[in-house]
Amino acid sequence: MNIKELVDVKNATQSRRIFWEQDIYEREMERIFARCWLFLAHESLIPNPGDYVTTKMGEDEVIVWRQRDGSVKAFLNQCLHRGTTLCNAETGSANTFSCPYHGWTYGSDGDLRGVPMQKEVYGPRFNRDEWRLREVPNVAVYKGFVFGSMDPQAPSLVDYLGDAKWYMDIWADVPGGIEFLGPPGRSILQTNWKIPAEGFAGDVYHVGWVHSSVLKALAPDTASTRTQRTYSAEQGIQVTTRNGHGMGICFDRYGALLNGLSPELVKLIPARDVSEVDPAKGPAARSLYDGMWDGTFFPNASFLIGLNIFKVWHPLGPDKIEVITWVMAEKRMSDDAKRRLKVAAHRAFGSAGLLESDDLDAFEYCVRPNAGYVTKQGRINTAMGLGMDREDPDFPGVVSDLLSECAYRGFYRFYVDCMDSQNWEELVRKGEHWKEQLIGG
Repeated sequence: MNIKELVDVKNATQSRRIFWEQDIYEREMERIFARCWLFLAHESLIPNPGDYVTTKMGEDEVIVWRQRDGSVKAFLNQCLHRGTTLCNAETGSANTFSCPYHGWTYGSDGDLRGVPMQKEVYGPRFNRDEWRLREVPNVAVYKGFVFGSMDPQAPSLVDYLGDAKWYMDIWADVPGGIEFLGPPGRSILQTNWKIPAEGFAGDVYHVGWVHSSVLKALAPDTASTRTQRTYSAEQGIQVTTRNGHGMGICFDRYGALLNGLSPELVKLIPARDVSEVDPAKGPAARSLYDGMWDGTFFPNASFLIGLNIFKVWHPLGPDKIEVITWVMAEKRMSDDAKRRLKVAAHRAFGSAGLLESDDLDAFEYCVRPNAGYVTKQGRINTAMGLGMDREDPDFPGVVSDLLSECAYRGFYRFYVDCMDSQNWEELVRKGEHWKEQLIGG
């Protein structure tokens, strides 16, 4: 498998095979999903000791469990006896879990607490300490967002976020903080996990085409005809970072689409007042605070700020994903505002949302043709703005105009390094000159 042939970073093209073939997908599970930091949960979903949520890391099912001391741990969701799924609930609170098959019981710290008839059937040689739940070796929290990595050698979460942390600090540092409003929406989609992840990282280009009818109805001041560009270069920026995280930020548009979906929210949701930004962050950060954002934390967690949506694209095979959709709210909002926000946000980007439905068709039709032998021998293009990416004195990372595929290129540059590296040491070494790789065109 020649990854650099499948993904040409210099010329910004990708083989269609990376969106279809099983052997490529299996390497992604090994070298991306079993290595990178993955979003697991938000702390607001597990506020008290014993609270838990179940989720996935790649295709591995895990339990994310709040500990008695307030810390968070994660474990593979399987009994160590015969491998049975330990917890089938999506969320809840428990001090222990008992396997539904043979009754082995585990504490929230992963210890094996009880084995039915242990002395009688296992004898004195059985050591319960050797059969603890398999723990995710790295779990860390940043701004309330819980991430985990299966690789003990992974860098810290802060290092993994890198320049993306500077941007996250802008939208996550609202007075009082952020919370997730559950339960999430769930749907199954016949596409490859990379398609929506790359799209949320940097696809502004599709908006005036795919969403034109919805935009004309909800936000006529931002809508365009099919023959016009939706955004000009002066309306925002697009950013990519060393570890593949990317985002696009449209200046001064926070909440514009939500207001169209639910006009009463204008009175209930606090406006993004730039005076709330810590002066130490500087004028550049203040200029983005009231923007509308799309973004992706590599590999598979995406967000929309201004539409208040957070999504995870769980891979279920090379052509199938599970989509999880939460609504994010500011804690300072009233209960009524949170209720209305949840309805409006899901109306836009829930499983059957007005905008989401447009995107889901596009995501599926990007992948479905790859069943054709000749089709999947072809290549696709992410060269919009190639050669125009730049460093900016005000904004970390590599920056471009908003209408660009800069974030796509950063996503696939890191994808290549992940797929082509045996370990984190090699991966870090390959990324030392990442900016030159992108800016050099």
